Amino acid sequence: MRNLKVLKYSAMALFSSAFISMNSCSIDVIPQDRYVEENIWADPSTIELYINGMYAEVKKFQFGLFPNLGYDNAMDALADGMKFTSNTPGNGTVNILISNANQFSPASVGLNYWGSGYDRIRRVNEFIGGLKTKSQSSDEEKVKYEAEARFIRAYAYFWLAKLHGSVIIFNDIEQYATKDNPRSSEEAVYDFIIEDLDFAAANLPNSNKSGRAGKGAAYALQSRAALFAGSIAKNDKKQFNSDPLTGINQAKANAYFTKAAQAAQATIDLGLYELDANFQSIFTNKNTKEAILRVDFVAPTVTHQYDLGYAPPKDALGNTLVYGVPTAELVDEFEMKDGSKFSWDNPAHAAAPYENREPRFYASILYNGATWKGRTINTSIADVNEGFIPFGQQGDPKRTVTGYYARKMLDPNNTTFVVNKSTQSWIELRFAEVYLNLAEAKAQLGEFAAASTALTALREKRGLPAASLPNLAKAMEVIEHERTVELAFEGHRFWDLRRWRKAHIELNGKKMTGHKPTPDGAGFTYEVVPADASDRSFTGKLYYLPIPESEVQVNLGLTQIQGW
Repeated sequence: MRNLKVLKYSAMALFSSAFISMNSCSIDVIPQDRYVEENIWADPSTIELYINGMYAEVKKFQFGLFPNLGYDNAMDALADGMKFTSNTPGNGTVNILISNANQFSPASVGLNYWGSGYDRIRRVNEFIGGLKTKSQSSDEEKVKYEAEARFIRAYAYFWLAKLHGSVIIFNDIEQYATKDNPRSSEEAVYDFIIEDLDFAAANLPNSNKSGRAGKGAAYALQSRAALFAGSIAKNDKKQFNSDPLTGINQAKANAYFTKAAQAAQATIDLGLYELDANFQSIFTNKNTKEAILRVDFVAPTVTHQYDLGYAPPKDALGNTLVYGVPTAELVDEFEMKDGSKFSWDNPAHAAAPYENREPRFYASILYNGATWKGRTINTSIADVNEGFIPFGQQGDPKRTVTGYYARKMLDPNNTTFVVNKSTQSWIELRFAEVYLNLAEAKAQLGEFAAASTALTALREKRGLPAASLPNLAKAMEVIEHERTVELAFEGHRFWDLRRWRKAHIELNGKKMTGHKPTPDGAGFTYEVVPADASDRSFTGKLYYLPIPESEVQVNLGLTQIQGW
């Protein structure tokens, strides 16, 4: 793996120098002491290394990272399911962002992917251009490589669209000859993403190769993107931004929901993937059939530090970082094992809040009394190492401020992560999400029986009873719950609230909470306590984040999104 990693970067460097050479004088004799573009395109292994290297774009978002924030689970901490424990810049930057919408501006975008995303898009367009004009590969190979490249381009554009809505479309290397380029409409951007994924799905192999996109990945990403577009078309209604290029025509909503449903069903029909009956093992088993597109790690050279960031303190006392912990809002979403709702108002539930909960709860949450790595977790105030500490009492407490720790995606067998780091895979596209996408798209189309069937298939695999979705209001209530629980800590919740246009309701003017355990005889009492020092702040203008000011200054064809 060490050699492969080095070669990836070497391939990028070779292509960079090759494309620079296109602007210099032409020569008739190919020098033998250096790489030139003709040699690179003639070597299938170099082409393979280059396309493989482009998947680094997916790695930028592994474990819920957002590139310019630099912390695992940052995207869940932007929403209501996770609370970052620090209140200092760096570890606590997310808390600064969520507490003041004025932190976002053209000079300081807050969530900034513009430069990084467009750098990848240019590299993809360079690759496609060279593939068509320089490559000596067979026509069949060219089409396959173009399909993979367009999958990566769609992936990058989808992130830009989620942030800004209206962005610049570059679909050809020749466009870069023009310095000043305008934004396209949000609708055109989503149509471009869907078109790229149509091409990818039509021309990628029906395979599930680790770290590489096949048909399933293209269809799954398309179901995600089309569902997002349909949600904006239905819910935005130009309520939050007057820019003529943002928003999507409401009349297009059903067309996007139909596309999302078709893409989700196409993923299922491939027959490559299965819902895993063992929810806990999905995130540590590299052979799980739920993984449609995943990023793999191999010790000792290709590792990550998720366990160091999220393991409870006594896993490695004095070393664990505990960047974030689950909120009470998330914990209370998990059902009882019979499928009934959990409620603190129910005396039986309140007397034993962590008994008889659904399997996903035990796979996702470390709670007071949980068994973990041979010990019993004590998050009460009695434990000075692992117990509850009020948020803000220490700048960087490295302990729970909610009474909980995140269990999901931790490796229960890794006891040496401080020295040896971690190797569990990041699953970017998971089969369970496809069923959730299908259920939501069908519900939005008024096909409630089909929506119920899709959601029931998932719930039954999770050991829960069938779902009943008799109408749209009930369907969306149940689907939102299922997405919250099933996809916790996988980076979806913040973006779901944005596309449903509910973020300004759920993430504004309120504090998230925790449960403070206090010993009481042989048991514990639980007090609801605030996990935020101040109310959350999310205004409607944050649905369309500003374009970085520096980009508008250098591109005379680019206008800032109105309202910024």
